[in-house]
Amino acid sequence: MSPIRRRLALLSSHLVVALVALVVIGGATRVMEAGLACPDWPLCYGSFLPGRQMNLQVFLEWFHRLDAFLVGIALLVMAIASLVWRRLLPRWLPWLCAGLVMLVAFQGALGALTVLQLLPSGVVTAHLALAMTLVALLSGLTQRLMQPSPQSEAPIWWRCLAGLALLGVFCQSLLGARMATSWAAQRCLAGGEACRWLLWHRSTATPVALVVLGFVITALLVSGWSRRQWPFLLGVVLLLSTQIALGVLTLRLGLAQPLVTVAHQLVAVLLVALLSALIARTPQALPSRSPAVLEDTSLEPCHG
Repeated sequence: MSPIRRRLALLSSHLVVALVALVVIGGATRVMEAGLACPDWPLCYGSFLPGRQMNLQVFLEWFHRLDAFLVGIALLVMAIASLVWRRLLPRWLPWLCAGLVMLVAFQGALGALTVLQLLPSGVVTAHLALAMTLVALLSGLTQRLMQPSPQSEAPIWWRCLAGLALLGVFCQSLLGARMATSWAAQRCLAGGEACRWLLWHRSTATPVALVVLGFVITALLVSGWSRRQWPFLLGVVLLLSTQIALGVLTLRLGLAQPLVTVAHQLVAVLLVALLSALIARTPQALPSRSPAVLEDTSLEPCHG
């Protein structure tokens, strides 16, 4: 592996962490009703760092924007580096990095619309959808960069089942985001209004969980490379179990505990990142063991 590829893999892994933090801080901003804490955009109260207006809500919104800005700069640096050293890197990498830069620019535009149009539910949900798309793409990219050039691709059933599980978790997360941004759960629990979003989110949770578990069980039953991925598959099961428990606890508490709601969103984005990494994993060729060749002279002492 070339040094530049190793450095880009390290940068990509840090970007995955930054994007996960970005999604979680965005969720905390929504839960704390701090989405309009900074009434202008891209500055906050007309300055880069608000002083006397600073409180918890303003800090959440300001730090959310700062994290997004740093992610955009890092992706731009990554795109430039992949173009300069393109001869030492996979051919698809500069194109993918350029696409990621365009996506994060579009993400910034959606972030501006959420403020300027006073947090419309559709725009906020699209904002989260694009953020989770960036998490999935960068998680898969990190996995590919960390591995040497693959000698073979993962089995087709592995990619299909993992992709189906990822799609289910992604759609379930967006359904929950739509429910949250329209405050449907609170309205349903308080007065029985707009309960369809809550019912849809609850009714689709079981099929999505079964799809994810089906992928894990199939991978463990099939021998060979897929079974050797058991630590990652165990991580999927643990995250899925935690997510179900947090979802039940969130409803039992009547969405009154912000930390539980934010943790629910954190586990969802971690599940997206892990499933994306599993899709990108490829079997690696085992080092060949050449038979030892002994010279005749080396055998002479053995006769004694």
